[in-house]
Amino acid sequence: MGTDNDVENFEGMKIIVTCGPSFEPIDGVRRLTNFSTGELGVLLCEAFLREGHQVHCFKGSGATYAGPDGCEVTRFGTNEELLWALRDCASRGGVEAVFHAAALCDYRVARVRDAEGVERTEAKIPTRSGRLTLELEPTIKVISDLRALFPSALIVGWKYELTGTREEAIEKAQRQVVEARTDACVVNGAAFGGGYGLCDAAGLRAAVATKEELAELLGSWLSSCG
Repeated sequence: MGTDNDVENFEGMKIIVTCGPSFEPIDGVRRLTNFSTGELGVLLCEAFLREGHQVHCFKGSGATYAGPDGCEVTRFGTNEELLWALRDCASRGGVEAVFHAAALCDYRVARVRDAEGVERTEAKIPTRSGRLTLELEPTIKVISDLRALFPSALIVGWKYELTGTREEAIEKAQRQVVEARTDACVVNGAAFGGGYGLCDAAGLRAAVATKEELAELLGSWLSSCG
């Protein structure tokens, strides 16, 4: 059984949480983005802070959910900006867990062409340009770099799936764990059904109904791994 002295000496783990949406610019004023308020990531930060951990939140500039308070917060815009910020954090060392819940863009704009096929590069493309065609290319996958940046940390990714069966969503979460060399993956979305699942390479380990329950589950998982 722990003692009062154990509690006094507990310094907590150094944890990173990413949350909210990234964006990729179309021109200087328009952008592609994902819908995400950042609420889940903020709830995770707050839960970890209550447990006495040191939390650094990387929050998308488009996130609308307030908080978190009581921890370091770094705002980011594009996927690349987040990756550079994480690299800077990694260079300082000490990170023991990463919860990568940010809703990052899968594509960025390679070029914009008008109806005549002319590439448009103005800072603000005028509406009189008429119909535009966007050529998209895949963005960098931040999750693919996390293991190299934080080789000894516990890393949890996210998988949001809208189509397919629950079993297929779980299989995609398992594949992410293997391919990105993470320790676990949270899966949710219409394909999974209601709530959230915690998966590892072997499959679904637990399922919960709410964001608050997920924060509690991940806190317990973290303690069991620590």
